[in-house]
Amino acid sequence: MARRTREPETALISSVTADGFGIADSSGKTVFVAGALAGESVRFLRRKRRRNYDEAELLEVIEPSPSRITPECAVYGICGGCSLQHVSGEDQRAIKARTLRDNLQRIGRVEPAEWLQPLHDVSSGGWHYRRRARLAVKDVAAKGRVLVGFRERHAPYVCDMHRCEVLAEPVAELIDPLSELIGTLAIRKRLPQIEVAVADELTVLVFRVLQPPAEADLAALAAFSRKHDVQVLLQSGGPDSVEPLDGHSPQAPLRYGLPEFQVEIRFQATDFVQVNGAVNRLMVSRAIALLDVREDHRVLDLYCGIGNFSLPLARRAGYVLGVEGEMQQVERARENAVHNDIGNCEFRRADLAAVDGRESWLQDGWDRVLLDPARSGAREIVAAIECIAAPRIVYISCHPGTLARDAAVLVHGKGYTLEVAGIIDMFPHTSHVEALAVFHKH
Repeated sequence: MARRTREPETALISSVTADGFGIADSSGKTVFVAGALAGESVRFLRRKRRRNYDEAELLEVIEPSPSRITPECAVYGICGGCSLQHVSGEDQRAIKARTLRDNLQRIGRVEPAEWLQPLHDVSSGGWHYRRRARLAVKDVAAKGRVLVGFRERHAPYVCDMHRCEVLAEPVAELIDPLSELIGTLAIRKRLPQIEVAVADELTVLVFRVLQPPAEADLAALAAFSRKHDVQVLLQSGGPDSVEPLDGHSPQAPLRYGLPEFQVEIRFQATDFVQVNGAVNRLMVSRAIALLDVREDHRVLDLYCGIGNFSLPLARRAGYVLGVEGEMQQVERARENAVHNDIGNCEFRRADLAAVDGRESWLQDGWDRVLLDPARSGAREIVAAIECIAAPRIVYISCHPGTLARDAAVLVHGKGYTLEVAGIIDMFPHTSHVEALAVFHKH
């Protein structure tokens, strides 16, 4: 039995997990040490005890790995927003690629005929890429200030930070100004979070308010908006409650471009969009190229959102149908089709977790399918894939485990071949693994 100690311990790290935990064997029990790298000798303190393993905080690197680099962020290791800043970008992508390979082999019992090179933004180095984020807000009397930022790695507290190296500009520099602003508001204890949305030409901050701001608060928010050239919105309830400061001015549309396809996507501040604009452009381009679309093809885009893939696909295909579960997203996608003067793309709402293969639109004769599901994967669609009968599928995944599960069904149960697969580094400096896979059936 492992000895139960709360004193610092020393161990050699044997390997590293995808989420940045070094693995050590200490006193006969596996310990996951946050931020430790393979081959390092480290001092650590156990923080959470489990039946089969413990989790620990890294206190000191005694003998560093050659792969270790100096993190850019002043609060790295405290803030829970990033977990891999101590590793070079190339090594981060290698860790994520190993995770994808391990999941496909272990869960799916499959391996692609070809591994794609990791898809990543070369120009930015992975910094200031986050155009969507949710910042926590907490008025902390003991610190004499309002804290704004991400939550701590080892505790549920808001991290005491002053800037962020992964948030897109100008929000990266607005942590302290936001703290100062909220500290002046009468509702500072009733303002728990701020949603960030950075578009190509506009930045929006959505303040979640649990009580209506007083006139003085509204004036302070308006002054902040003018000074920092950001649009401020208030959200008193669900997404439908978002409104401008004056309560009646229309929200300015946010937008991002996909110039390769001459498409501009409009969205609202609370809509889902891919967090990394540069990598999203690369991903859309690669996915459509791998789908191998011709002018006479009929393409089915499932989990289509607001048209991120559907509308570019419509520039290459004869007809595209986008299917999405949320009606608000479907309506936004239809608006985007009109905005881009695209007439060969339609959108419909359907619960893709409840399909059974009898839906008429599934059986309309499809040449290509693009899947971009949530973390839960595309279990129901994969189970009914014979009804679609498309010979080529491109699957965009944000969870390697559910991709591997679905790949097992497609390959071992449905007769598809896993042609290629590779990671998409959508979230640099974090353990989040996105991937792309291509399935083909002769």
